[in-house]
Amino acid sequence: MIWGVLPYSYHWSPGNMRWSLGSYDICFRNRLQTAFFSYGNTLPTHRLAHSPHGGLFQPTITECIRLLSDPSTSARKPSLPREKAGLEDPFSSGTLTYSTTGSDAIFSPSSYPINKFSWIHIFPEGMTHQHPDHLMRYFKWGVARLILESEPCPDVMPIWIDGPQEVMSYQRTWPRFVPRAGKRVEVRFGDLVDREETWGGFRRRWAELQDRARRRRAGSLTSDRGAGEVEDSLGVVEDEELRFGEEARQLRIEVTLAVRNEVLKVRRAAGWEDEDPKRGLAGTYRLEGGGVMETEKVKGKGRGVKHGDGSGTEPV
Repeated sequence: MIWGVLPYSYHWSPGNMRWSLGSYDICFRNRLQTAFFSYGNTLPTHRLAHSPHGGLFQPTITECIRLLSDPSTSARKPSLPREKAGLEDPFSSGTLTYSTTGSDAIFSPSSYPINKFSWIHIFPEGMTHQHPDHLMRYFKWGVARLILESEPCPDVMPIWIDGPQEVMSYQRTWPRFVPRAGKRVEVRFGDLVDREETWGGFRRRWAELQDRARRRRAGSLTSDRGAGEVEDSLGVVEDEELRFGEEARQLRIEVTLAVRNEVLKVRRAAGWEDEDPKRGLAGTYRLEGGGVMETEKVKGKGRGVKHGDGSGTEPV
């Protein structure tokens, strides 16, 4: 769809095309699918419901952070050596691929300087979600990592897409794999989000958490003369407090809600009424949308699930 709304001239300039994320268990199941989606600038992600390799800190999120980044142009003084910032020569460093499972080898586009400061197109809901009133699921925290950890702060443009639920409805009957023709699809772009006004405060809080982690680490290394200084690496979070600490978790929640609010502005411009704010919280969806309330299988061999709030999801 994004390819369809861009000027045709963009098709002849691969550097202008977006990178996106696709579920490993859907888009990368065999060599043919892997080749197709890889050539379409899609990177594999694992979902915890389907793979033990999923989660907020999986390698593909690191890859996206490095694609978004261009540390050499940051206003902030570079704090990382060239190789830690992902600026090393890929041919001499042997970093042309990365692994998402420990055994696979995925092409690493961030290894090439020409791909720095790229465009990443993501669907923060993390799965197909169709609601009769066009309500959204909660957003997952990976989008917060992209905004907080990329260097410099990336531009964020919210997009509202309406119509695919008619093209590939979760209630569709046989043949399920065939898109329904003749349906209207609308892609609406919002305004570019002001980086400093919207994300500046969040990023300063993240920088403070990072500085605190460095000081803790420096203090622990002082007593160990045999330990060398441990450098940070762009897009890699190893400190436990930065990963799972309450302040870090709360910061990611706030950033994710801020992203969702920007998308809601575009949804409002499309003519839809405002949502209940609590729908942006994972706990609300778990208790009211797809957890406690009964769910029922819908037509089509049970591949879609219809929830108690009238919405539908199709994770596979």
